[in-house]
Amino acid sequence: MTRLLSTGSTGRDTVNYPDRGATRLRPLPAGYHHLHHRARIGTGQAAFEAAGTAVTTFGAHRASGMLVRAGHGAVRPGSRVVVGIGWGPLRISAPCEVIWTAYEPARIGFAYGTLAGHPECGEESFMVFRDPDGTVWFEVAAFSRPAAWYTRLAGPVIPFLQHCYARWLGRTLRKLAAAA
Repeated sequence: MTRLLSTGSTGRDTVNYPDRGATRLRPLPAGYHHLHHRARIGTGQAAFEAAGTAVTTFGAHRASGMLVRAGHGAVRPGSRVVVGIGWGPLRISAPCEVIWTAYEPARIGFAYGTLAGHPECGEESFMVFRDPDGTVWFEVAAFSRPAAWYTRLAGPVIPFLQHCYARWLGRTLRKLAAAA
């Protein structure tokens, strides 16, 4: 059964950017830094299901070292999440709202958008795909720009760190899927 949950408004249009849902609709909007990362996770239904579950429950984020405050179970549109970015006293809280989800036979994942108080403004999707030959892929697509003085000051360091984290998340997800 294919279920693609809506990108429509939850009644709380509080994201801090105007391009809500653009990670699903593509192309990504102009005026932002764009991130695209794709990593091979494994093969087969078990790897696909394990990776999809790890992504949609924030298991992959937590296993990669992020502090995540979110509800239990799989994400749904309108769900709120706060991701702790950084370490110790340098940890920054980054509030987000799940914009859309996909729970389909060959595609599982979600996108969240930044809320007021996030150091960036934009949207990021985390998707697991299974090709017809059984190959399982993880893809991150994002658009963002600074929303706080310190992210503006950091300049090109932020997109570099975002790309590094996407790669790290892919490696973490590969390990989680292999252990399933």
